[in-house]
Amino acid sequence: MGSVPGSGRSPGGGNGNPLQYSCLENSYGQRSLSQTQGTPDYPRFLESVDEYHFVERLLPPTSIPKPPKQEHYPTPCGWQPPRDPPPNLPYFVRRSRMHNIPVYKDITHGNRQMTVIRKVEGDIWALQKDVEDFLSPLLGKTPITQVNEVTGTLRIKGYFDQQLKAWLLEKGF
Repeated sequence: MGSVPGSGRSPGGGNGNPLQYSCLENSYGQRSLSQTQGTPDYPRFLESVDEYHFVERLLPPTSIPKPPKQEHYPTPCGWQPPRDPPPNLPYFVRRSRMHNIPVYKDITHGNRQMTVIRKVEGDIWALQKDVEDFLSPLLGKTPITQVNEVTGTLRIKGYFDQQLKAWLLEKGF
């Protein structure tokens, strides 16, 4: 038995265990040093594909399934599908991955209440004008809005999530 290459120590850490070192070369021509302690008695295992259907039940689905067709809309929970064909407008509000309308409440700095419309595609400025026209009679004044073209979001000062969701459903999104 020799010493560990490059360390100047004896194999086994000085406790008398005989360690063996073997030099392995992989298919790329790289060598690695493998340390084994005697001959390992690893348990043998068998790869079985017959029982894989038990494993498949535990795996999450790779995509969210389309919602089932219903006889009556809206469903008891209030959900309804987008209109087919989509509305002929210069903008489009895509549904979230769970098939919901992407209108959310947002609160920052403790009391700054905002409503956010996400997933806007197309002319976001036309959506801003339509939202202002819709909310102006409700407020009695023009709402304060912020457009972010890069992220496709429209922020409105105040909580108008229920009104905007109903308005977008009425438009066919």
